[in-house]
Amino acid sequence: MPISRSQKAILHVAKAHLKLTDAHYRSALVQIAGVTTSTELDQEGFDAVMGFFGYCGFKPLEKTGHDYGERPGMASFAQIELIRALWREWSGQRVAGKDVDATGLNTWLKRTFKVDSLRFLSSADGQKAIAVLKAMKAHKARAA
Repeated sequence: MPISRSQKAILHVAKAHLKLTDAHYRSALVQIAGVTTSTELDQEGFDAVMGFFGYCGFKPLEKTGHDYGERPGMASFAQIELIRALWREWSGQRVAGKDVDATGLNTWLKRTFKVDSLRFLSSADGQKAIAVLKAMKAHKARAA
């Protein structure tokens, strides 16, 4: 059975992350899985190619915080994850796989958006928080 579209997308993200040329990517597909394109891969071939990409240094992103589910009008999981990542980068917390300093982030959210936690952030305020954190990060980079 062929692999899914999302698995094909992961392969192409890995290719870009590893900065593989098209020739190197296709060579890996041929040598590891015996196929010439990702559309010909089955699950076993996908696992083998991803194992090779992992050996080369590719690590797929994993969720780092709580998923509060789909809530109409509230910040989506993707927004919350982006806010956490931007806060981690801005505050200097670069430890992968660990939750960001919730106290510092929650203090900033309380002061800026009058909410106690990311789970209470509206979708509109989530967009604003992302824009503000990007600006804060850019300002910090210019100051350094």
